[in-house]
Amino acid sequence: MYRSRGNAARYAAAESRRTGLVMSEPFRPYEKLVEITVFGKKFQVPERNSLLRCFQFISPETIPYGRFCWNQDCQYCRVTCQLPDEDEPHEMLSCKFIVMPGMEIVEMSQELKWCLRAKLPADTPVSS
Repeated sequence: MYRSRGNAARYAAAESRRTGLVMSEPFRPYEKLVEITVFGKKFQVPERNSLLRCFQFISPETIPYGRFCWNQDCQYCRVTCQLPDEDEPHEMLSCKFIVMPGMEIVEMSQELKWCLRAKLPADTPVSS
């Protein structure tokens, strides 16, 4: 359909302007940032993305180099979070769960803590 990559890129940019969606690899298209809380600290992250991608948005210099498989096999992206409309926290894999405004991460794997250590509150225990 397209004769060159340039035409495809121009079409994608025009489509993004038409729909109002922000297109940025490796993130899914999003229109706005939503607020989540990680160990009591608030972050703005792109809607419509997996929680692990949102962690990458928060810390692009470390998350891509973590030992994450991105397809639920490794279990290194496990988190426990409190959803805004639930009474009890849930354990889940951040590579599979789509971020939800108002969610609060109350526990996470050591791999995630290590990769996010510079962004987490100073009193968050991180093992090496």
